[in-house]
Amino acid sequence: MDIVLLTFNARYHHASFGLRYLKANMAELEDSCAILEFDLEARPADVLEKVLEQSPKIVGLGVYVWNAAESLALARQLKALAPEIKLVLGGPEVSFEHARQEICELADHVVCGEGDLAFPQLCRDLLAGKPREKIVGPLLVIHDLSWVSLPYRLYADEDLSHRTIYVESSRGCPFTCEFCLSSLNIPVRRFPIDDFLREMEQLIERGCRQFKFVDRTFNVHPGHSAAVLRFFLERLSPGMFVHFEIIPDHLPDSVFELLAQFPPGTLQLEVGVQTFNEEVAKRIGRKQRNDRVEATLQKLRTQTCAHIHADLIAGLPGESLESFAAGFDRLLRLRPHEIQLGILKRLRGAPIARHTQAFEMIYSPDAPYELLRNNLLDFATMQHLKRVARYWDLYYNSGNFERTIPLLLAGDSAFERFSGFARFIYERTGKTHAISLQRQFLLAYEWLGRSEEAGKLLADDYARPGRRDLPDFLQPYQVRAPRPQAQVTAPARQRRHLA
Repeated sequence: MDIVLLTFNARYHHASFGLRYLKANMAELEDSCAILEFDLEARPADVLEKVLEQSPKIVGLGVYVWNAAESLALARQLKALAPEIKLVLGGPEVSFEHARQEICELADHVVCGEGDLAFPQLCRDLLAGKPREKIVGPLLVIHDLSWVSLPYRLYADEDLSHRTIYVESSRGCPFTCEFCLSSLNIPVRRFPIDDFLREMEQLIERGCRQFKFVDRTFNVHPGHSAAVLRFFLERLSPGMFVHFEIIPDHLPDSVFELLAQFPPGTLQLEVGVQTFNEEVAKRIGRKQRNDRVEATLQKLRTQTCAHIHADLIAGLPGESLESFAAGFDRLLRLRPHEIQLGILKRLRGAPIARHTQAFEMIYSPDAPYELLRNNLLDFATMQHLKRVARYWDLYYNSGNFERTIPLLLAGDSAFERFSGFARFIYERTGKTHAISLQRQFLLAYEWLGRSEEAGKLLADDYARPGRRDLPDFLQPYQVRAPRPQAQVTAPARQRRHLA
């Protein structure tokens, strides 16, 4: 193969969307182009062996925040062992700040931004012996997406059966939130709707039933999003599941009415709240009407069957711990099924960097570049917040403690209550991972004072999905009456799959 397209996916079940776009747009070079995908467990030397077996002239490497270290290790070995192979980098991690990155120094070329069309032309020139600039950019944005060949035919049958299938009906974002690279990708551009839906039809005919849309603002153009929603509603069948990221304060009735028609287990909505602090939101360029956010979440939660996944970010410039806690409690009162507590990251190129000096923001120099401290949150507090986020995933987002959660969070402030529980867990275990399920239940039982009320709730939660290995400490609270095994809904499976 003349060209190898390569990346490290975060997990096996993630299929690289970007590599498939590149291959789909190679035109006459497509048959000379191979895709190689690995997960983060793969050793760079083993990956390099697979690459060299293809005898490529060009290697295109997709670099992201989650695989920066693995990509650098591979680039070092490739250029040491086979310097004649042209190494071309792409992806958000290398689209900015090239002079500060060793991997960019090692590379022969770096394609910045949307490389669907630029990368194939670069390959043509390199194979023809034409000289090209090292940095292909600056940030490339394809203004007319009708020029782009869609990649969905390149999902293999195994992908459709075992992996997350990413799709997009639009690119870009109309907003300027400084923590996000999408703030540099303006305006929103839409793929021709007929072409896109024709591709979705073909995926369904091939057996695909689960679709994760990566549109940053799916509902920004109501007519476009309504057409997509109607398409899937008309084709609902067992196992069908779709995931969208929506703007929470911009949901017209025409779109809401379609969302409300999806039955249980078929729809997940990701809602980026990030902060309820209006001063902080204004500082980082986030335009958000909090009253509409609350109204939308309440309406979605009470009048649709959608699984609601909401996001908050800790560490934004000027947001104190008290403000974050108040925002958390405010969001929890709206009862989303999941709340993802994220730690602020300084992604390369993101405008959030302009606040570094004024707010004494210190970030980790290593990916994923999480905030270590700022002028309002010291290092110990940030470490604690990271543990709160991890334990929240275990106890709330997992769904394993559905009946016990109200007791775990009882009090004037759910955040303060759970924060105390998080300190207790860390004092007892000293870790955030590799805590067995039975240990999680024991920790909750101990935190709740080994009370009879806690025991009954925990025993019910443990047995509810059909588990038969009830821990000894919960045996006295076992409900002896036979119970049907609970059915795991599509959103429950997807929470694990899309994490």
